[in-house]
Amino acid sequence: MKKIFITLVVGLLAFGFMQKGETITVKGSDTMVILAQRWAEDYMAKHPETTVQVTGGGSGVGISALINGTTDICNASRPMKRSEKDKLKQRYNTLGVEIKAAKDGLSLYLNETNRVQELTLAQLKAIYTGKITNWKEVGGPDAKIILYGRENSSGTYVYFKDNVLDGDDYSSTVQSLPGTAAVVNAVAKDVHSIGYGGAAYGKGIKFLKVKKDENSQAYEPTIENIKSGSYPITRYLYMYVRSKPTGAMKDYIDWILSPAGQEIVTKVGYFPVK
Repeated sequence: MKKIFITLVVGLLAFGFMQKGETITVKGSDTMVILAQRWAEDYMAKHPETTVQVTGGGSGVGISALINGTTDICNASRPMKRSEKDKLKQRYNTLGVEIKAAKDGLSLYLNETNRVQELTLAQLKAIYTGKITNWKEVGGPDAKIILYGRENSSGTYVYFKDNVLDGDDYSSTVQSLPGTAAVVNAVAKDVHSIGYGGAAYGKGIKFLKVKKDENSQAYEPTIENIKSGSYPITRYLYMYVRSKPTGAMKDYIDWILSPAGQEIVTKVGYFPVK
């Protein structure tokens, strides 16, 4: 009887261990939320022993969570700042591990009725810093330009400021919205508006062609133009972890970088890193 009892207990313990599995938490970039959710769903379908929990909030929120120890993986649409890496080092004695997970063409959205087809980076800077305020100044109708953008916790907000505005401040008239989908929806409804965000969200709007300067060719954020480097606002989408990944987290990240994971990148509307 005693032998049967011990065998039963061992069996139940083994069953409980198998059922428990591992949970991986992912937090950060709203640009990457759709992609991260698809990765998680496909991975869990093949690995039911692992749970992957995905939430957004913005790249800054994800990086803070990584530093505070409340997420395993941070998704970010911009590189971590030196100050953020310093905080990570103070707490964990590591600068973290950066993983390039996908590529994106940071896109400019116009209402489908807008007759403007292309703008230079200098014109975009002038528009978003408030120096150009009417569409007629760039070949459009005589109408005030309505600006939409992201909140300052967004990696896309930071990347656009650093790489398009050259670090200058946004115009006070920019209407900040909590997510790229909200920007797209606003532009789709507002005839005289412009917004920015990831290429994968471009539904119900048209993409603006962007050129480096007046003497350059203008390009849309297509896979061919991003692969070739022709599109002027191409960026990586990142995953950050505190230290070299092991176990289930390593397996998950390896899968994301594999042909299967990168195929999902293409299906969602972004671009593979390889």
